[in-house]
Amino acid sequence: MILTAAEIQEVIPHRYPMLLVDRIVELEPMKRAVGIKNVTMNEHFFMGHFPERPVMPGVLILEAMAQVGGVAMLYPEEYRGKLALFGSMDRVKFRRPVTPGDQLYMVAEIIKLRGAAGKLWAEAFVEGQVVAEAEFMFALTSR
Repeated sequence: MILTAAEIQEVIPHRYPMLLVDRIVELEPMKRAVGIKNVTMNEHFFMGHFPERPVMPGVLILEAMAQVGGVAMLYPEEYRGKLALFGSMDRVKFRRPVTPGDQLYMVAEIIKLRGAAGKLWAEAFVEGQVVAEAEFMFALTSR
């Protein structure tokens, strides 16, 4: 299943400048999602991070990965309108910088969901190389 940016916004509440997923290219609701983010020089954060050597902030890479997982989690009708809030992040690693012109390819897999809490594993790649990975704990709540 493929979702456009407009369809992603029907599932998760993020909007510009915090919507960090351009397209979902694979989706198995409640299991797994694969998404892409085209990183361009026009991103607002590059004005200050860093003017002489633009690098996508690691926290925004993590947020993009979590949003891909959020689409997998919140796609079913019974979860629409919920928020998935971070409880913790573990095993976070950054492998290389992400710069303008890169395309982030993010894979997120729901490891566990029990009640209103869950765990997600996600990785981000550029040209087949891992650039970031993390395990996220989250809690579901009403908007």
